[in-house]
Amino acid sequence: MSAVVNVALPVFAIILIGVLAGRARLLGPEASGALNAFVYWIALPPLLFLAMARAPVAEVLHLPFIGTWLGGLLAVWAAGSALGRLLHGSPAPVAAMQGMAASFSNTGYMGIPLFLAAFGERGLAPATLATVLMSAVAVGVAVVALELTGRRGHGAAAAVRGAGSALATNPLVVAPLAGIAASLAGLPLPAPVVTLFELTGAAASPCALFAIGLFLAGQRLTGGGAGGEPGGGLRSRLGETAWIAALKLVVHPLATAGLALWVFDLEPFWAASAILLAALPTGALTFVVASRYGIHVERTSSAILVSTVLSVITVSALLAVYAPRFGG
Repeated sequence: MSAVVNVALPVFAIILIGVLAGRARLLGPEASGALNAFVYWIALPPLLFLAMARAPVAEVLHLPFIGTWLGGLLAVWAAGSALGRLLHGSPAPVAAMQGMAASFSNTGYMGIPLFLAAFGERGLAPATLATVLMSAVAVGVAVVALELTGRRGHGAAAAVRGAGSALATNPLVVAPLAGIAASLAGLPLPAPVVTLFELTGAAASPCALFAIGLFLAGQRLTGGGAGGEPGGGLRSRLGETAWIAALKLVVHPLATAGLALWVFDLEPFWAASAILLAALPTGALTFVVASRYGIHVERTSSAILVSTVLSVITVSALLAVYAPRFGG
């Protein structure tokens, strides 16, 4: 119980403060956009760079963890897409977004702050590695799928070019990859650079959590049907949001646990990290992708809202198990 009070409560409290600030209009949509840009471009990249540059090569290239993480992600993505087509008759682009919402964990904005609070510096390696995989593989899969099947479908070559361009300009991919290169090369980091990156990166966790709250403050569970949304009104939307949240918060960590414990035989801390990261709610990058292509925008935002609220229960329960065992 102390792990819930000492770790989960402060993390979710910052999100709640962001929600209250947004609802009270202390900070408006412009502030939310500016804060997100600060976290995305300025604060998180140096934190991710240092985490990878300081990590031993064995942790940077932790192949069993990578296999576990990608296996769970792709399995739940496929299940979400299949359920979307089965239950709602979703066209391919919408089914792709449903699968993404059911499997895309909020590892950057929530996972990294949560792991720092629960496990200290030790938690940065798995959280950062998962963030790199989410930003590179998951976003890449989504872009290729939507380029091939969505409104912009221009063929496989255009899809690959679109995905490559998106990844090459993504700071959450470029920064940790630069850190991995520095680790592999054994490059010494100048003290002033380390201090600068530590100071800047220290702002990432609270600002990212607060930014989640500001984003959630603007979300509503209303009916929909436009912009690539399936019809059916509020009842259909609530039903879809419910099964997506169930896949994300229950099925995803269970599938990851199966792979971690019985397929890849991860050591206990890395297995616990994979399971906890899989149990995180749907990440806001799904909304960014949906908005870019104009596909499933409203219902993607609903999935983020509902899964984040419900994750207070599921993530707290897992922290109560793992934080006392692996916390510093």
